[in-house]
Order: sequence, then structure tokens, then C-alpha cells
Amino acid sequence: MIHIVFNELDIAVLQQAIELDSSLQGTIIQIKDDFGVGLIKDIYEPEGYRNRRNWWQEVLEFTPYTEQIDLVDDKLTVHQLLKQLTEDTSLEVWLWMGQNQHDVCGYYWLMGQLKDFQGRIQVLYLNNLPFINEKGGIFYPTNLHQILPKEFLKAKKLARTITLSEFELDPDEWNKLCNENGYVRLLEGGKKIVSKPADHHDKELLGLLNEEPQKLSKLLSIVYNKTTIKASDVFIIWRLRILSSEGRLLVDGDWERGWKEIGFSAR
Repeated sequence: MIHIVFNELDIAVLQQAIELDSSLQGTIIQIKDDFGVGLIKDIYEPEGYRNRRNWWQEVLEFTPYTEQIDLVDDKLTVHQLLKQLTEDTSLEVWLWMGQNQHDVCGYYWLMGQLKDFQGRIQVLYLNNLPFINEKGGIFYPTNLHQILPKEFLKAKKLARTITLSEFELDPDEWNKLCNENGYVRLLEGGKKIVSKPADHHDKELLGLLNEEPQKLSKLLSIVYNKTTIKASDVFIIWRLRILSSEGRLLVDGDWERGWKEIGFSAR
């Protein structure tokens, strides 16, 4: 059995669940790219791949993650996965998804590449399902890592084989999104993803600023606790840098000295 997740934080909690239930025993691999943002037109072609990689280099500039671009090779990960599935016909794949655009877009990107193994690919989409948290209360997680390891034992019962019709229809949905080539993709419910332009969150971000500079860490905390924005920190910061270059906000500090030095204020 091979488990696939789309978020690094999901790995540890799934490993703990495997320790509790030997029937889940298997290798865990991660699809690392965040396909919920950025250029995706012709993503399976060399030119499209280069365009996306170049965009990520721009986004990751001045972040603590500049080396990530060299660590992400999902094409190689999938190549090795397909090789394993071809060589071992008893091998199954379990795709784990939380209710968020990061996981669902990763699923869409992967789907068309696994079509030759229909019948051996299981999906566990924890969509709008209640779980028990550490305090014993009921909550609806959006990410797998929010779920307690012991709760995964309940979640495993949701595993189902991806149908032939899904292998036909879901890649078409992904191709539509690729052709739209928006920079932002939002999950509207189920597996419905909609494309939005790069500036989709700009108005909301500008509305958080005032005349007094706010440190980047504080601003990110406000974004995640008080807005509907679900994008990653590096995407948000990329947009703030774009807004600064357009003269729509003020930056206080030197990017070369790191995020701790940076503040933002309204113009």
C-alpha cells in the first residue's frame, strides 16, 4: 500500500495512525507543489513546467523557502510511483484529501496520470465530515493534520475505489482549469474548483492596512484568523510585493534582511 498526501504536516499524523493500525501499513509519499495557486497552463509540457517553475522562483524570492524550488520534483515522484505500480500488480494507492483547494487541486493534477491503474486507486476525501478533537468536541477539519491519529482509524472506512467515470471526467475538469490559467483556485464545495485572477485577494489585503506599519508576522496572523483568505504565506507576501511595486502600499524594512524586518502600511 502507498499513501499519498499533499501537505507535509499530514505525514506525521498519518504515520502515527499507521502505528495504531497495522492494516494501514505502507509507504507515505507527498506531492509537494501547491497547485491551488500559480500558472498551470500546459503544466504537463516542458514549456508549461518551466513557466510554473519560473513563477515559483519569483514568489519564493526573499522568503525562508528559496531552496524549496530545488527540492520539489513531483514529476519524478510520479514517475517512480508508476514504475512501482507497474512492477507490483498487487500494490494499491490511497489518496488522502482534506477539504481544501491545495489537496483537491493536487488530486486533480495527479488523477490523469494514474488512469492506467483504475481499480487499484482508492480515495479518502474527508469532505464536510465531523471528527472529535483533543477536548472531545466535534469539529469539521479542513486539513488532515488537524485530525487526531486515532480518528484516522475511523476515516479509513471511507476509502473507496476511484471509478472509471471519475477517471474520465476529473481530468477534463482539470484541463478546463489549466486552460483558464488563473493564479488563484478556490474550493467552492465538494470537488468544485473555480479560477480567480492573481489580484483576487488584493482588496481584502489592502483593507487590513493602516497608516502605522504592521510587522509581517502580525499581518499574516490577522489574515489567517480574521479573513477568508486560504492562500499560503508565500503567495500572500508575493501579492504584497506586487502591490508595493504598483505603489498601492508602503513597505518598511529591507527584504534582504528577512521577513522579521518587514512592515506594511497603507499609502
